[in-house]
Amino acid sequence: MRRVVRQSKFRHVFGQAVKNDQCYDDIRVSRVTWDSSFCAVNPRFVAIIVDASGGGAFLVLPLHKTGRIDKSYPTVCGHTGPVLDIDWCPHNDQVIASGSEDCTVMVWQIPENGLTLSLTEPVVVLEGHSKRVGIVAWHPTARNVLLSAGCDNAIIIWNVGTGEALINLDDMHVDMIYNVSWNRNGSLICTASKDKKVRVIDPRKQEIVAEKEKTHEGARPMRAIFLADGNIFTTGFSRMSERQLALWNPKNMEEPIALHEMDTSNGVLLPFYDPDTNIIYLCGKGDSSIRYFEITDESPYVHYLNTFSSKEPQRGMGFMPKRGLDVNKCEIARFFKLHERKCEPIIMTVPRKSDLFQDDLYPDTAGPEAALEAEEWFEGKNADPLLISLKHGYIPGKNRDLKVVKKNILDNKPAGNKKSDLINAPKKAADASNSQNDAKLDEILKELKSIKDTISSQDERISKLEQQMAKIAD
Repeated sequence: MRRVVRQSKFRHVFGQAVKNDQCYDDIRVSRVTWDSSFCAVNPRFVAIIVDASGGGAFLVLPLHKTGRIDKSYPTVCGHTGPVLDIDWCPHNDQVIASGSEDCTVMVWQIPENGLTLSLTEPVVVLEGHSKRVGIVAWHPTARNVLLSAGCDNAIIIWNVGTGEALINLDDMHVDMIYNVSWNRNGSLICTASKDKKVRVIDPRKQEIVAEKEKTHEGARPMRAIFLADGNIFTTGFSRMSERQLALWNPKNMEEPIALHEMDTSNGVLLPFYDPDTNIIYLCGKGDSSIRYFEITDESPYVHYLNTFSSKEPQRGMGFMPKRGLDVNKCEIARFFKLHERKCEPIIMTVPRKSDLFQDDLYPDTAGPEAALEAEEWFEGKNADPLLISLKHGYIPGKNRDLKVVKKNILDNKPAGNKKSDLINAPKKAADASNSQNDAKLDEILKELKSIKDTISSQDERISKLEQQMAKIAD
């Protein structure tokens, strides 16, 4: 006897939009024609790219700040062109990176309780692209490593802690890059490009490990993401403009493990992946639904679970990391759906009768601690994410401030006695800061003196005028 219905604990997952008073209202969501998600969320904040006159801006709201958002609410607005993509740092909930049409990437530190004034000064500006930057993605396990990709067909990997571009992959793509995805430990990236190729790249060796031509035959944009087991999941279009999804093994990209056709619609499918449950959520831009699938080892490998439908089409979508979910309500995913004028959270739940912690729904998940420092990763080390248990819910720890130590290009002296340099470094830094303080003090004293002089000369003038007045009165 064959079982007709496949056993799965996620078969009955259902989505539910929150009540109106828990939405974020009156937000002018960006109208830029760019296929990014326009929204990024973490356990503290939701960030949304908004329309801004004369430059680019995005809102950063504490999660609890629901309801109508005042027009004068402060924004992050340091870019001179529209913002195209934003991404929260996985190792610091107050640090966010943004890529813009002004060809720069900026990294921002958000105050602990959110913004009270508009933020115009980034912690660091990363300049290296010659055309607009449409993709930013943090490394999953190494601290301060950020990837950016631009319309100059180049991918740059930065050490944000020093503000340097350490890897520049500018000769691997001949056409526009649609998206870039890190694998689980950040040793490889996969990219989908306008030339219909999916490439798997080892960024440190700067070589293409695998590639597949005509992953999807259609001309419209594709997406490719890494799954936890190292396979690659892609979405794209067939020659007849039907939307497709496919699963590939990078060790043999000749034929897909699975290929499914879905429907005919021209919205690009944005895949959101949860490595803990192996569920992929597909949100089409301009669709009003979220479809979700479970990936397993048995044929047909990609199993359709269900669809969450609503009336309004989505302009973009944010996806909450696992540690920001409510484990007591069996919540396994939370989306932040962008409408034209508001952002609406949608909660995905597994129906369970018990109120106890469900171990099978919440295996240990990636925590906020970085497994490697940037330098270790650039030297060739790999490490899986450091996992945490969600049994008692996630309690955010104290985030450290992002410090950027700019290296002086003029100081590239031949490497001498490194040890003595290290000993002298703090001393030099202290001397430099002391001399800076002295200069500031001198400046303030000079200013005080000039103010005093002005006051005394005005005093003299006033007393002369008073004498003249007295004479006239007599």
